[in-house]
Amino acid sequence: MNTQITDLHQDFDAIVENFENAFRQGNMSEVAGFYSDDAMLLPTGSDFVKGREAIEAYWQEAVDMGIKSIKIDLIELVQQGDSATEVSRYTMFGEGDTVIEHGKGIMIWKYEGNTWKMHRDIWTSNSTH
Repeated sequence: MNTQITDLHQDFDAIVENFENAFRQGNMSEVAGFYSDDAMLLPTGSDFVKGREAIEAYWQEAVDMGIKSIKIDLIELVQQGDSATEVSRYTMFGEGDTVIEHGKGIMIWKYEGNTWKMHRDIWTSNSTH
């Protein structure tokens, strides 16, 4: 794989934008497709969420609880061969673009099947309650 680090940030910005759009449209099956075959979520206040089916169900539950969209801002991106580590900030919005939660996260990406996939996704809320 010859992805250059200068192209990587642009590639990831596009992937994240597509992820955000799929989430906004409520298509959790498409959202789950952004994750690798053996992906895991490590959400705040929960155990591991393993595999695409469980990830789809997790995000669908979030939508059912009122999260309408997510905005992810990449802060740092470092490639190590066929993997990359992202540090980011996120904001979750409810009805009428009301901010529900914001925080920070680390994503480990995996180059799989000629594309980058989210592989390990961990985040923590900045909320104090």
